[in-house]
Amino acid sequence: MDGQCPERPHSRTPTGRMSSAVSQNSRISLTVSTSTKDSSCVKLPQDSARRDRWSHPTTILLHKSQSSQATLMPQEHGMFMAEAYSAATCFKMLQDMNSADPFHLKYIIKKIKNMAHGSPKMVMETIHDYFIDNPEISSRHKFRLFQALEMVIRASDVLEETWEKTFTRLALENMTKATELEDIYQDAASNVLVAICRHSWRAVVQYLETELLTGVFPHRSLLYVMGVLSSSEELFSQEDKACWEEQLIQMAIKSVPFLRTDVWSKELLWTLTTPSWTQQEQSPEKAFLFTYYGLILQAEKNGATVRRHLQALLETSHQWPKQREGMALTLGLAATHHLDDVWAVLDQFGRSRPIRWSLHSFSPKNSEDLHWKWASSTILLAYGQVAAKARAHILPWVDNIVSRMVFYFHYSSRDETLKQSFLTATLMLMGAVSRSEGAHSYEFSQTSELLQCLMVLMEKEPQDTLCTRSRQQAMHIASSLCKLRPPIDLERKSQLLSTCFRSVFALPLLDALEKHTCLFLEPPNIQSLYSRTTEALDLMLQSLIMQNPTAGELHFLLSHLYIWLASEKAHERQRAVHSCMILLKFLNHNGYLDPKENFKRIGQLVGILGMLCQDPDRATQRCSLEGASHLYQLLMRHKAGETLQAESQAPKELSQAHSDGTPLWNSRDQKATPLGPQEMAKNHIFQLCSSQVIKEIMQQLTLAELNDLIWTAIDGLGSTSLFRMQAASEMLLTAIQEHGAKLKIVSSIAQAIRLRLSSVHNPQAQEKTLHAITLLARNHTRELVATFLDISIPLDSHTFQLWRALGAEQPTSHLVLTMLLAWLQERPLPTGASDSSPCPKEKTYLRSLAAMNMLRELQFAREFKQAVQEAYPKLFLALLTQKHYVLELNPPGEPQPKQQAREAAMPSPQSCSTSLEALKRLLSTTGHWHDFAHLELQGSWELFATIHTYPKGVGLLARAMVHNHCRQITVVLRQLLPSLQSPEERDRKVAILILTEFLYSPALLEVLPKQAALTVLAQGLHDPSPEVRVLSLQGLSNILFHPDKGSLLRGQLRPFLDGFFQSSEQVILCIMGTVSDTLHRLGAQGAGSQSLSVAISARSFFNDERNRIRAAAMGLFGDLVAATADRELSGLRTQVHQSMVPLLLHLKDQCPAVATQAKFAFYRCAVLLRWRLLHTLFCTLAWERGLSARHFLWTCLMTRSQEEFSIHLSQALSHLHSHSRHIKTWAALFIGHTTCYHPQAVFQMLNAVDTNLLFCTFERLKSDPEPSIREFATGQLSFLQKVSARPKQ
Repeated sequence: MDGQCPERPHSRTPTGRMSSAVSQNSRISLTVSTSTKDSSCVKLPQDSARRDRWSHPTTILLHKSQSSQATLMPQEHGMFMAEAYSAATCFKMLQDMNSADPFHLKYIIKKIKNMAHGSPKMVMETIHDYFIDNPEISSRHKFRLFQALEMVIRASDVLEETWEKTFTRLALENMTKATELEDIYQDAASNVLVAICRHSWRAVVQYLETELLTGVFPHRSLLYVMGVLSSSEELFSQEDKACWEEQLIQMAIKSVPFLRTDVWSKELLWTLTTPSWTQQEQSPEKAFLFTYYGLILQAEKNGATVRRHLQALLETSHQWPKQREGMALTLGLAATHHLDDVWAVLDQFGRSRPIRWSLHSFSPKNSEDLHWKWASSTILLAYGQVAAKARAHILPWVDNIVSRMVFYFHYSSRDETLKQSFLTATLMLMGAVSRSEGAHSYEFSQTSELLQCLMVLMEKEPQDTLCTRSRQQAMHIASSLCKLRPPIDLERKSQLLSTCFRSVFALPLLDALEKHTCLFLEPPNIQSLYSRTTEALDLMLQSLIMQNPTAGELHFLLSHLYIWLASEKAHERQRAVHSCMILLKFLNHNGYLDPKENFKRIGQLVGILGMLCQDPDRATQRCSLEGASHLYQLLMRHKAGETLQAESQAPKELSQAHSDGTPLWNSRDQKATPLGPQEMAKNHIFQLCSSQVIKEIMQQLTLAELNDLIWTAIDGLGSTSLFRMQAASEMLLTAIQEHGAKLKIVSSIAQAIRLRLSSVHNPQAQEKTLHAITLLARNHTRELVATFLDISIPLDSHTFQLWRALGAEQPTSHLVLTMLLAWLQERPLPTGASDSSPCPKEKTYLRSLAAMNMLRELQFAREFKQAVQEAYPKLFLALLTQKHYVLELNPPGEPQPKQQAREAAMPSPQSCSTSLEALKRLLSTTGHWHDFAHLELQGSWELFATIHTYPKGVGLLARAMVHNHCRQITVVLRQLLPSLQSPEERDRKVAILILTEFLYSPALLEVLPKQAALTVLAQGLHDPSPEVRVLSLQGLSNILFHPDKGSLLRGQLRPFLDGFFQSSEQVILCIMGTVSDTLHRLGAQGAGSQSLSVAISARSFFNDERNRIRAAAMGLFGDLVAATADRELSGLRTQVHQSMVPLLLHLKDQCPAVATQAKFAFYRCAVLLRWRLLHTLFCTLAWERGLSARHFLWTCLMTRSQEEFSIHLSQALSHLHSHSRHIKTWAALFIGHTTCYHPQAVFQMLNAVDTNLLFCTFERLKSDPEPSIREFATGQLSFLQKVSARPKQ
């Protein structure tokens, strides 16, 4: 041996071990303490191998020049000492392994491993020497040495043949040795043999084969080595692996005769069924034995023998998982050549009594019963292995296998074991089908049932935990089923998607999932498990779209995602949008969709992704933006008709899943296909922000897709999530801003926005939504006005906001008013009650009323202020005409029975009040409050309540405009002239009513010369309407056309005034009315000098006891003042001043008619006297009733001049003698109020009689029913007593 191996000590004999041990100890002492001993004085027994090793440097030096040898001698000595030190250190560590504790042992092994990397030969030689020199070491020590040796051999790059044989012999000697360490000692020795196989597996296998085929059942360690070799992926290259498998098959063929050997067969079965010390992990020897057994049965030609052996195997215990997996593997391998026999055995076993009993009701009573509890799990695994191993022959059997698997799944005791067995078996079945040629053309009949089992399985998964791979395995199976024929029907596919999404997306957050596993002995990696689960889901979606690469299928898949994309839970949205992004990325990179087919509802996806780009969760934002970018590229490619090739040259098929269900192509390893120059230009989309990306996508959408996007945004407005609401409003605004002009379904969009607006509580979102309406109105005003009119009865605050948004821009606000006026003037009378179907006229009639209502409301809107001001003439005439139209809709009298059903649809009282309110608001909001006050203070608005008094009301309004010198008369006149030719009678009637009053205005001639006015009125005589003809005739009699008529009328005033003193009340009232009418007919010419007489006569009846006379007198006085020109004021000034206090006191008259006429006369006097704060005065007279109103009116009267102060105070004093208790009371209150502010002036004017009367009046008022008057009277009495007691200055 020495001569054969000059570099290695393989020739040492056992006889020299003791002396060698001594020499080793001496050598260690020498090496460690060279400073105290001279190495030349120590005699060490050294064999030839060591001498060769020490002389090795000299051998190297022989190849160098003679001149350099002398120089290298010190280096040779250094190398010798270093190597000797390393060997001694290694030897010492090997020795220390015997007594080292686990921690120290770990350190030693690590050090030896490091030394082996640097000098493996030295370490192996030292270990070998240690074994030789110490034959009596303990089994425990040897066990540790075997571990070190295995590690060193594995670390060595090359193992020389001599070492290979030496250590192989060492391993074979010890791997079957029985020690107190039992199996672990044998396994350690066996692992040395496995490590040697890394360098030369064929020689080792030759040893193993020899031992295996002796006819005696092999030792456990032999099977252990075979098992490790079979399961190891590192020991063999791909080529060597195939050779090993072929050699294993040959061994199995040679072992077939052993099946007929009873002892060998029984020992085989006993070894397979004997429980291991741990049943959770199957030992390598048992795993190999199941495989080897299957290969032997596969090689057996006698089917009866195969059946007998398989039946015997299945009749053993099924309690342990690895046992069941091993049985299934054996059955699968046997099925390769004996499919019929294996099927028969499984069928017979499935029909056996224990199996039937366990399926129906299994409640184990003893340990023996547990052997059969999971037998159905073994059968499931066996069917999977049969399918996996049968390969090309499996297609005709698939439906039968699936039906059996479905049966056992449904009827077995459903637990985690059965579930996992079912999934594992199904994965193997799908893998076998996918590898079979012709699978895509084969019709399978059981796919729906299998899919149903998967959905049931996923639904049963606990929703708050993720501890197993069940979900991902089920989805991998579903992915494979998608590729089979016939295709999955839509209903089943929908159920599958809903189930998978719910099972994955609804899982709690990863932190919560990890908390559920914190008590596990071996907790799973939740992050990795969840990642692979989502990858399985993505793979399933990709498989579905690949089987039907159409736009419709894409929409179908995404439609099931939308509910999760809109989830209120952030982590659910994040997961859903990630899957959506992966799907879009997959389609973008692989170009599966047909570019000739249009996308379906893609705008909805754009809208959802756009909103999610604003999600508070950053991960959701990123995924949404990336998904939108891929969608943009997909749209661009689709638009251009391009298709990109897949990354690989293979056909566009997804890689099959591994046997464990792990996808080969997933979200982590997807890479973009290299793009050409044109595509590179498009990649700018990934550098844009979310809003710009959405804008870019919008540019590529068709009109229908844009509509979908807008509907999605509108739907998002109703979300309870703040970010979604804000994002939806922003997207809606962007879409309308960019593409509002080309939208077609504006009416529906507007109605939808109105419905959602009530849900938009965020001010910013509401502002953007309303701004979108503003932008939409630029191009679609007509449609929006018509739409909003339909939803404005009744009008609520949200609809009013839309109207304001509609007119936010001045050009649009004018256009809106114009359209409202146009709708207002569409005034058809409603259809008869007998009509059974809706009529277009009915809708127009309702829109006319709605337009009237909106015109009333918009007058107070800031956005429409300027437009209303500029449209005043049109609005004035339109609203007057509308009032007449409303009165036509509500004729007096009882409705007919057939009309009862339509009363709810005809807002009669509301319409009347609305039209009148609209007219009132127009006057008050456009600066024409003088005209409004003229009618308000007289209570003349009531004239507009009926069709019969309506003309008088219009006439009074027009007369007020003339009296107030309204600046709009000329404009209104130009506007009404065309109405005189209108086909509608009501238009002509309103126009002639106003025209006949405007004849008294000097401004008339600026628009209509006298002759033209005569012509217009003459034409009115031929009008079909009798009322128009009468009014035209009255107009022709106007003083404008007959100037001489003025003197005649003035001449009749004196006789009329004499008639005031008739005894008949009715006669007096008629005369006063005639005088008032005469003053009106005199127009601008006025009553002249007769005005004073009329004033005096009228004032004399202010305190008349008859209510109607007082009211008529005050009305006449007010008409006189209103008709009086500035030039006639000097003669009336005193009369006006003397009338103010009586009129003021009569504001509290007990007769409402008197109080009304007193208000009007008082106001007209204030206008004539040019008081300041006339608007405040009007408001006070019209609506104020409290002490503040009294004080304001007193201030207006008593603070102007001393002359007026004296007049007013004297008049108040005179009313203390009034016969009317009410007037006397208010006169006392007036004087008392004056006394508070001007006591000295009051008492200077009071005589003794007046003072006593004043005291008596206040004393009486102390008992007034009204508390405020009693309090005031009490205070005044006290004050008057104090003031009267002071001496007069």
